[in-house]
Amino acid sequence: MNGLGNQLKTITLMSVLTILVILIGRGLGGEQGMIIAFIFALIMNGGSYWFSDKIALTMTRAVPLSREENPYLYEIIERLAYQAGLPMPRVYGIPSNQPNAFATGRDPAHAAVAVTQGLLQMLSREELEGVLAHELAHIRNRDVLISTTAAVMAGVITTVANWAQWALMFGGLGSDDDEGSGLAALPLIILGPLAAMLVQMAISRSREYLADSTGAEIAGQPYGLASALAKLERASTMVPMQVNPAASHLFIVNPLHGQRLISLFSTHPPIPERIKRLNSMDLR
Repeated sequence: MNGLGNQLKTITLMSVLTILVILIGRGLGGEQGMIIAFIFALIMNGGSYWFSDKIALTMTRAVPLSREENPYLYEIIERLAYQAGLPMPRVYGIPSNQPNAFATGRDPAHAAVAVTQGLLQMLSREELEGVLAHELAHIRNRDVLISTTAAVMAGVITTVANWAQWALMFGGLGSDDDEGSGLAALPLIILGPLAAMLVQMAISRSREYLADSTGAEIAGQPYGLASALAKLERASTMVPMQVNPAASHLFIVNPLHGQRLISLFSTHPPIPERIKRLNSMDLR
């Protein structure tokens, strides 16, 4: 699937989240509760979005890297950022032997790229360029904003569904008509949060595919990233990484890959499929 296809898929999935919000609200007849839940989720996720770089860097124990410490890394990122039409992001290092990387920041002017020690030691220059171009693609595609918007809507669905479950248990939905509508909405109340979580994860996978293709365009070829992903997948199963599970979705390869989950519940697409798509790209 090309970049346009992934963008359309993201729009479709975001629409599904919106429809879920509307259906649950209509089923419960609780527009006021929906507004309160939306404001609550907006505040929580808005704060996470505004301070996303600080939160992510702290959770992953990343420390600033100066140009003097690693001029080689700076030279690559500067050139790729120029090719991507982005300002130079801040550069951080993560004290881990597992090769991995992530990008964060609410917009290109407040972005940061973090790499592990293992990434710098294991990859060739072409492979490193592929990984860094992928991370810059996340910045250019505003993926932090998109993931936060999805989180807001998923948070609204989960919050309202939880309220509705308690209301049904204690008869707090109001009139008999309200109670009838609440019971009719019971499948949505139970399945809504699960559906929202699955859609949110599908959006994350779609953005990873898009970052792969955009990153290949920034680097000028897809093969460095394809080769790097193969190495990173093998290393993630053999070299452990101490990382907060809440931050695992940030990385180019799941750092907790050894703890395999059903692909439906994964925030990362299958590595073989990512490599297959990259190798099929024609950038001529």
